[in-house]
Amino acid sequence: MRKSLFLILLVFAGCDSPATTTAKKYESLSGETMGTTYSIKYVSPVLPSELTSEVVGTEIQNTLELVNRQMSNWLPDSEISRFNSSESTDWFEVSPETAKVLATARQISEQTESAFDVTVAPLIELWGFGSSGRSKEPPTDEQLHALADQIGWEKLEVRTDSPALKKSHPELSANLSAIAKGYGVDAVAENLERLGIESYLVEIGGEIRVKGTKRDGSVWTVGVESPFESTREVKHAIPLTDAALATSGDYRNFIERNGKKYSHTIDPRTLKPIEHSLASVSVIADTCMEADALATGLMVMGPETGYNYSEERGIPVLMMIHAEDGFTEQATSAWKARFGELR
Repeated sequence: MRKSLFLILLVFAGCDSPATTTAKKYESLSGETMGTTYSIKYVSPVLPSELTSEVVGTEIQNTLELVNRQMSNWLPDSEISRFNSSESTDWFEVSPETAKVLATARQISEQTESAFDVTVAPLIELWGFGSSGRSKEPPTDEQLHALADQIGWEKLEVRTDSPALKKSHPELSANLSAIAKGYGVDAVAENLERLGIESYLVEIGGEIRVKGTKRDGSVWTVGVESPFESTREVKHAIPLTDAALATSGDYRNFIERNGKKYSHTIDPRTLKPIEHSLASVSVIADTCMEADALATGLMVMGPETGYNYSEERGIPVLMMIHAEDGFTEQATSAWKARFGELR
C-alpha cells in the first residue's frame, strides 16, 4: 500500500466575501505531522474569549501527537510499532483509538475481499517504501514468497472491549499509513466539535473532512489534482459539505528500477506493486478514516473492478485512468449525483 499519504488535494478555502458582516472570526492553522503537513481552517464561534486560536492550536497539536504515539510506524515506541516488534501471540493491550482503527481496517479488508490489508507492512519494507529506505533492486519471487505466511488480515484479531490486538503469526505486523491519516483528520475534526466549532476544514496530507460553511455562508471547496508526475494542476474544484474526501494515486510515490516504475501501492493478494492503468481514485465518505482506506482498496482493485465495486454500493468515487494521450476519467453514479457530470 502506501508508505505515507501525499498531497493529492489542493484546498481552496479562500477568504470570505467582502460583504460578510458576521462577527465570527476566520482562523487558519498549519504545521507538520505524520511525515506530511496539515492545514486546518475554521470559523470561530461566538464563545467565551478563552477559546483563542492558541488554545485551539494546542488542542490540535495534542490530538496529532497522540495519534502519532498510537499509530506511527516510524516511531519505534508507538503502540503499533511495539505490537509489530512483539513475537507474542497473546493479546497485546492498546488504546481504544488504535483498536478502533484496526477494527475498521479489518472490516474494510473483508468488504474489499483483501484488496485493503494493513498486514502488508513487511512487503512495504521489502519493496523499499518503508522506514528502511529505498531498495536498490526489486525483491525476488523467493523473497516475496518467504513473507507470504506473514500477510493476511485474518491473522490479526482485534478486541474493542478491553482493547487489544492479537496475531496468529508471531512475525505478523501492521502498517497503518493507509488509514491512520484519515483517522487523524477525524480525530481533529471531532476535537474541534467538542470545542464548539461547527464550521471547519481539516486536511492532513491531502485527506480532508469538512463541516458547515465558511464565514460568509459559502461552501468549502477543494481541488482534485490531475495525475501528472511533474506538475500540480487542479482538474476539478469540488464543493464539499459535511463529508470527507480522500485520494490515493500512483504518480507521486514510486521507485524506478531498470526503466520500470514500481508503485508504492502493494497488492496484498499478489505481494507486488499494482500494474494496472488506474492513476488515482478519490472517495467521498462520512469519515475520513473510511474514505482513506477505501481509496487504497479501490486503487488496488483497479479501474474496472474498483468501479463496479463502488457503483454497486453507491459510493461516490472519481477515477483517473492512464491513457496514451494523458488520462481519462470515470465517476460513479453517486459521484455524479453529488457533483454533476464530469467536464
